[in-house]
Amino acid sequence: MAIAMAKTRDKLIEVARLLFARTGVENTTMNDIAVASKKGRRTLYTYFKNKTDIYHAVIQSELNIIYHSLESVIGKDIAADEKLLEFIDIRLESIKNAVLRNGTLKAYFFRDIWRVEKVRRDFDSREIAYIQTILNEGVARDIFRIDDTASMAVILHYAFKGLEVPYIRGIMKGFSSSNKENTNDIINLLFGGIRKKI
Repeated sequence: MAIAMAKTRDKLIEVARLLFARTGVENTTMNDIAVASKKGRRTLYTYFKNKTDIYHAVIQSELNIIYHSLESVIGKDIAADEKLLEFIDIRLESIKNAVLRNGTLKAYFFRDIWRVEKVRRDFDSREIAYIQTILNEGVARDIFRIDDTASMAVILHYAFKGLEVPYIRGIMKGFSSSNKENTNDIINLLFGGIRKKI
């Protein structure tokens, strides 16, 4: 019974995501979702109170996809500095892909960033924990010199988060840790700071 309910809920979320992406959140009604999913309105309201509730579920399902991408980086058997660079790349690309995959939802995402932020809280906490895991690995293997990995993880999280909108909008064209010049700049900033060497 629980598996069937989870499948129904997932189907409703995916149908809503496709409708939101195609026609926009404002132009999609709960009835549209019920009809497109071939489920009755009663079934839809069993799982979601209103359109905002299903919108939050759509955002959460997209964040889960990103989270699993980041999780795959954490499990890699590579040096912590390489892992952190790959983490940045995967993170920015995954968020960009999630926004672009959702068509007109992209515009809604930028207009309604604060509502998205509320849904992101749990994701952000998990991401900070992942960054701290990488930093702790680096400290343990004498790759990083960081006194407080918890605080540094929070700082890095918000720095990465600040890059999201310019990256998604294409303002940071060519930015990638696979680009040699970018890699050197990122390495210098992250691992050496910006202070002139004495």
